[in-house]
Amino acid sequence: MRFLTMATLFVLSIFAAQLVRIQGFDAHAVAEEAQLKREAAQIIPAMRGTVLASDGTVLASSVVRETVVVDQQAVCTFGTGLHECDPARSAEAVRQAATLLAPLLNTTAAELVPQLTGTNRYRILSRDVTPLTWNTIEKLDVPGIYRDRRETRSQRTYPQGTTTAALVGYVLENGEPGGGVELMMQEQLRGAPGRQTFELGRDGTVIPMGESTVEPAVDGRDITLTVNSNLQWYAQNALAQRIKETKAVSGTVVVMDAKRGDLLSVASYPTFDPNSDVGKKGAKLGNVAFSDVFEPGSTSKVMTMAAALEEGTVTPSTPVIIPNRLRRYDKSFKDSHEHPTLYRTVAGTLAESSNIGTVLVSETMAPKTLETYFRQFGLGSRSGAGYPGESRGLLARSEDWSGTTKATVAFGQGLSVTAIQAASVFQTIANNGVRVAPRLVDSVADADGTVTTMPESPSTRVVSQRTANDVSRMLEGVVSPEGTAEEAQISGYRVAGKTGTAEYYDAEAGRYNGRTASFIGYAPADDPQIVVAVIVQKPTYPFFGGYVAGPVFKDVTTYALQELKIPPTGAKPPKVTLRVSPEKALADPTLLRDGRKRAGG
Repeated sequence: MRFLTMATLFVLSIFAAQLVRIQGFDAHAVAEEAQLKREAAQIIPAMRGTVLASDGTVLASSVVRETVVVDQQAVCTFGTGLHECDPARSAEAVRQAATLLAPLLNTTAAELVPQLTGTNRYRILSRDVTPLTWNTIEKLDVPGIYRDRRETRSQRTYPQGTTTAALVGYVLENGEPGGGVELMMQEQLRGAPGRQTFELGRDGTVIPMGESTVEPAVDGRDITLTVNSNLQWYAQNALAQRIKETKAVSGTVVVMDAKRGDLLSVASYPTFDPNSDVGKKGAKLGNVAFSDVFEPGSTSKVMTMAAALEEGTVTPSTPVIIPNRLRRYDKSFKDSHEHPTLYRTVAGTLAESSNIGTVLVSETMAPKTLETYFRQFGLGSRSGAGYPGESRGLLARSEDWSGTTKATVAFGQGLSVTAIQAASVFQTIANNGVRVAPRLVDSVADADGTVTTMPESPSTRVVSQRTANDVSRMLEGVVSPEGTAEEAQISGYRVAGKTGTAEYYDAEAGRYNGRTASFIGYAPADDPQIVVAVIVQKPTYPFFGGYVAGPVFKDVTTYALQELKIPPTGAKPPKVTLRVSPEKALADPTLLRDGRKRAGG
């Protein structure tokens, strides 16, 4: 008995010591541990900022989506008044519940019944229920149907669908941006998620009077783009229609503010639906205006002419003798069509888009000089818009140009540009020789309504105002009856522009295969307000820029002038001399012809 008493006292002393430790010394720690076991946490998703067009049209927004789940051991009591399932009445109870719930969950009663039947205490019915729909579901008071607050999420929607998809981009299922403005402005759009904690009972339900904490989410900031939604819609549809008509593979239309560099429209084809196509095999989710590079062809002749005028080696009226063929090193160059020897001015050379005449103009400068001007126009570097995935284009150093490359670069072959770069060249001429980096984001708005306007784009003078004005008058000659794009004229407005037709490099085939057709210009020519660039890749014959891209340019430019309320200036275009007689040309000491000593060797 003495031994048993001592043993009992020993055991009780251990219990007492443990009790003193738990309730005395470690009371706080034990209480915290118990609290943690009861505590559950829910992430409060931050609403991603809205992307808006310049007129307030929503291009991308976020909506809350609730996750609705079922306790199958409870739903079978619906309408029975019982607390447990009655095998004789469960099937009918489930059927009635399914009939009420099915239309709210975008399914049928027949498909929903199996999901409500069984012994599973937790089964997800839908992750795509709006808060309004959940409120309706909750009012049905179906036992075992509840929302999982831990699964509440934010879903991205794109009201404009395919119209702005390639520009705005998309968000992946994990909430991360996949491209476009969504990726470009991720830091401003994403916001910061919050956190809510609460206590759960042993059955998993929230303890009403339990401890809880809330760290509210901080929603993302709203972004307003420079894009005009009406113009974007019109340009996208005009482009898509022309690509289908010409059976082309891709294309883009870029509309810029000539003075500010704002991108008013960036239409891209093929496009996609960000609401349904993301993740699908074969979906083309990029933006060809920023990412795809191509040889510009004759539209780059503008830079060659501007460089020569700025250097003072030619004037618009300098005569040029243009033979049918021009031999340079091991290659014979020709124009787009056979012709006898032509007598043109430098302005006429540009108006008729002569490759041979442009080569002769380029040879009045050293190759390094030409390269320098091309780079000042923005070639070989990103545009400055900040768009993700933008290409620099391809422009080799003049020291690496071969003998034939020195000639081809002058008329737009042997180098590559993006559509944004090509449009920026004409923006520079339209803006009196000052290049302004393209600008896509206009402002950022905080949740409290504070709006921060993004700074104006940096600008660089490339050529003088006089040179820009001379080139502009020469470009008006392109759309004259004597030029290559008379069809681009717009009634009541003076238009300046240039056609382009170049060989298309097919990356999949690994060779040249087809043509790139383009037309880039601006209006009104005497007071430029907008620049419009139309690029169409690999159209079927006839594949010339004036025929393929010219009508889209005229259509989109006409609409843009009306949409932006830009009136005609009423001024008449100046007379530009395009042709010269052989006698006058031969008597002019500034005459350009094959055999004249060339700058730079």
